[in-house]
Amino acid sequence: MQREGRLGVGIIGAGRVGPVLGAALAGAGHQITGITSGSDDERAAAVLPGAPVLEAPEVLRRSELVILAVPRAELAATIQGYADAGLIQMGQLLLHPDAAHGIDVLRPAAEKGAIPLAVHPAMTFTGTSMDLRQLAATYAAVSAPGPVLPIAQALAVELGCEPVVIAESDRAAYAEAIETAAQFSRQIVRQSTGLLREIGIDNPGGFLSSLVRSTVDRALAEATPAIPDLPPDLEG
Repeated sequence: MQREGRLGVGIIGAGRVGPVLGAALAGAGHQITGITSGSDDERAAAVLPGAPVLEAPEVLRRSELVILAVPRAELAATIQGYADAGLIQMGQLLLHPDAAHGIDVLRPAAEKGAIPLAVHPAMTFTGTSMDLRQLAATYAAVSAPGPVLPIAQALAVELGCEPVVIAESDRAAYAEAIETAAQFSRQIVRQSTGLLREIGIDNPGGFLSSLVRSTVDRALAEATPAIPDLPPDLEG
């Protein structure tokens, strides 16, 4: 029997993100109702052992909360297709984790009575159980209609993240910031490790590991304003 407030969670998209989010919610007490087959079913099964593998219409039929973890280029068409096929249930929670989209992409489903939620954990997923630990140190960008924003925030917390509300109009800038940080970091590491490999260092990634992490940590600390000292009259 499910605890009060627990949901039946279905996952559409068995890549690196969907199964991990499902596992995190399962760890918070929700029930996994099913997951669609994807690009790496063995990896998904390792993260979500025992989850029923179902076709998308059956996942939608069984689930109170559906995680739509499909590729960005397919998201809008997937949602429109489900809405046109009459697969959306009134009051069903539909959540996507794509950085570039807020809730507007879910409009066709919302017009059928679904509750649109956008929750993007700001991390790079490996698709393994290691991601579950990383979620606990991650912020999540959340967007939702005002009356249901607390639901999106609560789900982010249950994933292990600290929620930060992103306005619909700011989603493009948010996505650019995320993409810039991820792409630039990978590019710099590839370039540096390539140079070290050329001069005979066998493990360039390990060689640079401490340097890269400490440098990034310092840059992040410098980007975060320090908490100002309290005036004497406000100190405890």
